[in-house]
Parts: sequence; C-alpha cells; structure tokens
Amino acid sequence: MRLCLAQLNPFIGDLKGNCRKIIDACSKATESNANLVITPELSLLGYPPRDLLFNQHLIDSQWLCLEEVSSHIKNHAKHLAVLIGVAEPTPDRKIPHLFNAIALVNKDGWEIICRKQLLPTYDVFDEKRYFRPANSSGFINFEVKEKKWQIGLTICEDLWVEEKIQGQLLLGPDPIANLSTKNIDLLLNLSASPFTYTKRLIRQQIAGEAAKRLNCPVVYLNQVGGNDELIFDGSSFVTNHKGLITFSLPLCQESIAIWDYANTEEVSSRIIPDTEEILLNALVLGLRDYVEKCGFKSVLLGLSGGIDSALVAIIACAALGAENVLAILMPSPWSSDSSVKDAKELASRLGIQTEMIPITPLMHSYDQSLKVPLGKVPQGLTAENLQARIRGTLLMAIANQQKHLLLSTGNKSEYAVGYCTLYGDMNGGLSVIGDLYKTSVFRLCKWLDSEKASKCRRSLMLPESGALVGKSIRTKPPSAELSPNQFDSDSIPDYGILDPILKALIEKQDNQRELLNKEHGTELIQRVQKLLKQAEFKRRQAPPVLKISDQAFGSGWRKPIAST
Repeated sequence: MRLCLAQLNPFIGDLKGNCRKIIDACSKATESNANLVITPELSLLGYPPRDLLFNQHLIDSQWLCLEEVSSHIKNHAKHLAVLIGVAEPTPDRKIPHLFNAIALVNKDGWEIICRKQLLPTYDVFDEKRYFRPANSSGFINFEVKEKKWQIGLTICEDLWVEEKIQGQLLLGPDPIANLSTKNIDLLLNLSASPFTYTKRLIRQQIAGEAAKRLNCPVVYLNQVGGNDELIFDGSSFVTNHKGLITFSLPLCQESIAIWDYANTEEVSSRIIPDTEEILLNALVLGLRDYVEKCGFKSVLLGLSGGIDSALVAIIACAALGAENVLAILMPSPWSSDSSVKDAKELASRLGIQTEMIPITPLMHSYDQSLKVPLGKVPQGLTAENLQARIRGTLLMAIANQQKHLLLSTGNKSEYAVGYCTLYGDMNGGLSVIGDLYKTSVFRLCKWLDSEKASKCRRSLMLPESGALVGKSIRTKPPSAELSPNQFDSDSIPDYGILDPILKALIEKQDNQRELLNKEHGTELIQRVQKLLKQAEFKRRQAPPVLKISDQAFGSGWRKPIAST
C-alpha cells in the first residue's frame, strides 16, 4: 500500500481553492501509483474556520467539492481514494450542530467515516463552540489489490492522550484504547496542530506511544501555513510499530510525498535543525501567509537602529523579498548618530528601500499646540509618548497611501509590562515578534550572525556571509531613545531578570510563592505582576501577534481588563 501525504496550506473559507489543492494532490498520487491520499484536519475549509462554521451556505458547499473530487477520481484514477477533513452537520438542530469529521472519497462518491472525539477548548482552541464530540473511533477496511487493510482513524486531539508526555489530559475517552481491539494495520491522524517551539518533539513522542500501544505504524499528517496569528509548521511524519520515525515531511513548507507501507526502517540520518532555525522559519511563514492571505503586496516598518526593528526587517525580507519592504527612519533630537547609522547599514545589507523623516519639527509643533491646554509644553512620559505617536501616525499615513501592511516591531517583554505606546509603536496590522521575549530576540539575532545560520540564510534568500544584524545593534543597551540618555532599564527591570519572571507568570502560570522559591524578591515579583495586569488594556488593542510559544498574547490569552 502506498499513501500520498498531502501536507497542504489551505486558505480559510476558500473551498474552491482548497479543493483544487486536493485534486492536484490526487493527480500527483496517481502519477506515483499511490492508493490513498491523506489531507489535514478540516482540509476543505481550512483550520481554524471559527465562526465561518455558522455560514450554512459554506457548509453546504462542501458537498459539491467532494463530488468534484469524486468525479476527478472516476475520470482519472479509478483505483484512488482520498481522506478529506470536513464539517459535517448533525442529524438534529441541537447546538452545536456539527461534527469535525473525515470523508472518504472515491470513484463511487463519498461517505463520512470518522468523527473527532476529543474537542479542545484550551489555549487558542474553542471547538466545543462549533462541534459535537463523537462517541466512537474511526475505522475502515481498505482494499488494495485484493488485500484488505484495517486502518484506524483519528483527528488531531484524538491522538493526545498521553498525560505523562503532555503534562495534562483532556477529559474524555481514549481513542487509542478504543482501537486496541481492532488489530489494525495502520493508524492515521489528520491534524491541524499550531506551531510552538516546544511541540514538535512532543508530537513525535505521542505518536510513537500510540504506535507501540497499537503495534502498528502511525501516519501523522499536519496542516502547514499561517492563518491569522496561528502558524502551522507541517512537520508531518510516519513512525513504525516501535514508534521510531521512518519518514518525514519538511518544516514550514507545503509538500506532497509518497510513503510506502513497506518502509519500516528508522531514519538514522535525520538532520535536526537548531531551535533558532525552526523559530525563524515559522515566523517567516507566518508573516508571508498573513500578508498574502490578507491581500497585501508589501510591508512597511519603522527602522530605529535597535535590535527589535532589525529582526523584523530581516524576517520581512526573508518572507517577501527586500523589494517589497520599505523602512522609515524617524530620528528625534534624542536619536543617537550611531542608531541612525546602524539603521542605514542594516538596510543596505538587506537591500531594502528607506526614507528618512526627522520628527523634530513635528515635536515642536505639538509642543506649541498643547502648551495652552496643558499650561506648559508636554513633559516626561507625555512627551515621550508623543514621539511614539508622531512616528505611529506617520507610518500609518504612508501605509494607507501606498497600501503597505504596517508591521509592529514590539517584543513580548514590552507588551507584557506595558513598555509600549498605544497609537504609537503599537500601531500596525501584525506584530511579528510580539511572542518573543527580549532575551529571545537577542539570542535569535546572535544566531543569525553566526556561521550556523549560513545555510538557513541562503535558503531564505538572505545574504549568506558576514554579519546580518551587526555587532553594533546586538551589543548596544536597549533604549527607545525618547529622552536624553534614556535606557529601558530606567523604567523596567533588566531583561535578563525580567524575562524569566514573565515566562513563569505567563506560560507556567506560577504564583508568587513559587517565584519566591526561585530566589526572586517579593517586591520585584509584585512589581512585575502589577505591570503585567495594568498593561492588559493595551494588549487588548494590540495588533495580532504571531504565536510561537505555549502561551501568547492573543486568542489564547483571556484575562479580564478590570480585575483585582
């Protein structure tokens, strides 16, 4: 038996386009004498469709697409079958009235053969808003050349039943245990599992455990591509019955590959990329798809000479090409000559176009306009925020006029403690590194400037050799340069101290007592907790943040703005 693994990048709601991708996969499967094509979870609608699932016309249109696939198979590949993820209406109208399901399509038509049992509602997931859980595991007898194969079917979360690996367990049945009596030859898992930098290995461990429990190979087929703030990395793979990886598909690339059931040998020479390489490729994919799927052709950012905007500029060039990136330099009286120089040199290395708009005259104009209502010219934090808002207004005007997508360049540490300005540096249509702590930004930039990154830089069409970020940018003390001799550490704790506390509070949900046991002082912890809570109203107004961690600010972060 030969399987075609279609690691597809769907456009949410584009049934015709997604259907065409599936038919193209069927054509490639036919050329390679494959018997069965596997596509990701909800592959026809794209994942996550969210409230598009309330559109009855969209739901009904799925069946026309399945018939189109069936017609293609009948006319071009009578031996072929394909598994397609669909949203299936329930027989009644009780809410929720859909199943997250799999349809088997062949020359004779289509039928629903599997429904998802475990419906996640944690983090970014809200499947119980739309779907009803099934009460049995999927299973088919699939015939190839007069041999019948018994195949078990699961959908994404149905595989995640190993508490000792995951650290938690969703309440509900164990779909793997339910299949243990079927004596299956193969387990398929159709997934749409969002990227985080910790998840890749966990997926392999969970699939490996299922393979050992069922004593059969496991095919894990994942969606790829960026959809809103979520990034799907693909990274599909196959294990043998011992749980060892025997076949894998690329990271962050749409890919169609053929796997033969006879392939049972562990891949001994698999190259495991650096964490930084995986992270960079995920961010590039997330930005590229967000721009293209939202209908933009180019992006705009403010380039300050600091490390955050430098990293965003590099990601943008890798995602879209330098010719589609415009950077604006907006020096104030407090901008250092070295920062302007660093920004220009970075732009030159990347080959991106720049424009310079000094904001000193605008600052003076605002001072005079506000002198009467305020009784004096703006001072302190008000004056600093005005600079950020002047820059934000200029960037938005250029973006509007020239139809660029404005990229926000703030990092997670700043968003966490509110060290950012509403309607200023928080302006933008997408926050590219808003899920990267400042210390992570430094680590990624250090790696980018190392020889280890040369192959990755080449693959992303970035300059292969020499410094990319540059030592001057990487080593200067962090500063927004909003007043004379101003540094970030004047307002917030040093990032080396701040970031571990933030990670514990945000991603591990540690309480004050647990943090105190880690030798942090009570006063510092209380200060950081207060800053985190007070900044919630800012984060609620921030642009979407590309999610790469286990807990990002976005749809999976649901803290109240007003709370004690």
